[in-house]
Amino acid sequence: MQLLLIEDDATIARELALRWQARGWLVRTCGTLAQADVAVGEAGADLIVLDLQLPDGDGLAWLGRLRRRDRQTPVLVLTARDQVADRVDGLQQGADDYLIKPFAPEELDARMQALQRRSGIVGGAGAQYGPLVWLEEEGCAFLNGQPLDLLPREFEVLGLLVRRSPRLVPKRALADALAERNLEVGDSAVEVYISRLRRRLAGSGVAIRTVRGFGYRLALEDGAGGGTEEQP
Repeated sequence: MQLLLIEDDATIARELALRWQARGWLVRTCGTLAQADVAVGEAGADLIVLDLQLPDGDGLAWLGRLRRRDRQTPVLVLTARDQVADRVDGLQQGADDYLIKPFAPEELDARMQALQRRSGIVGGAGAQYGPLVWLEEEGCAFLNGQPLDLLPREFEVLGLLVRRSPRLVPKRALADALAERNLEVGDSAVEVYISRLRRRLAGSGVAIRTVRGFGYRLALEDGAGGGTEEQP
């Protein structure tokens, strides 16, 4: 699971990041809303943990802006605001859960895992989106029960798309993910792999959609035409 923690208390941020990294989760921490905007734009997240009192603004206002363009990424608000009206406001602004400080780390982990299950985030060695199954440890993928013949870099790109589906995956995040595997590629190479994957998925009902200026996402539809562009 790839997490984005937006928290300006350095001690809390460090302790939570270490705790979650020990569980095998990928963690990116931000101390301001401006940093959070950059993080979301660059790589997105499977789940966001959001403090509300940030140095450069109100976390609830930021959440409202996020929800206008992203209604799917789970957000757990972690805050000292403990009034009923605060909790109601947070949930109405688009939070999926609300936990008050001080908190027990075990409860926070349990709530995050519940959001993970509820949103369909697949942890571990595999992921599925519709008829498309991607198995990391086995190094293979299946479409409608039939194996896909993929080159290693195509396999990595497809895996990131499936694991994040149906959320948007920025082009830069695809290049960075390949770089983590010692596969140095640029944006133009990512476009080549996307084009190849579209040909392999053609007619399957699974399409790779381009969101102009942002990146790519998987979509399910009949007679999918994979090259269609979408407005952000």
